[in-house]
Amino acid sequence: MEDWRLGAVESRFADIIWHNEPLTTARLVALCAESLNWKRTTTYTVLKRLSDRGIFKNDGGTVTSLMSREAFYGHQSRRFVEESFSGSLPAFLAAFSAHKPLTEAEVADIRRLLDNYKEG
Repeated sequence: MEDWRLGAVESRFADIIWHNEPLTTARLVALCAESLNWKRTTTYTVLKRLSDRGIFKNDGGTVTSLMSREAFYGHQSRRFVEESFSGSLPAFLAAFSAHKPLTEAEVADIRRLLDNYKEG
């Protein structure tokens, strides 16, 4: 599970699985043909690649995830903060809010998260 980064198209593919799982490979092929204009072979190739990375599993023609969407993007977010801001969440928030002011609702959500963190 080392390489959890996804390109834009791989992210769309992963979202198809997360949104529809469990699903058969036939259904996945149909959804990818419709949404991504992919052929069957492309769908199977990308599924194998992401299965080898430990994100999804194809067990007898049934595709499921080995990690939730939230867990996957949570890991990517932590990795981004580590690599870009030396692991400093306050530095990330300062940089983020300098270019996109936080709404009162966002500030309240962050405060609620911090309060729950202190309690838990």
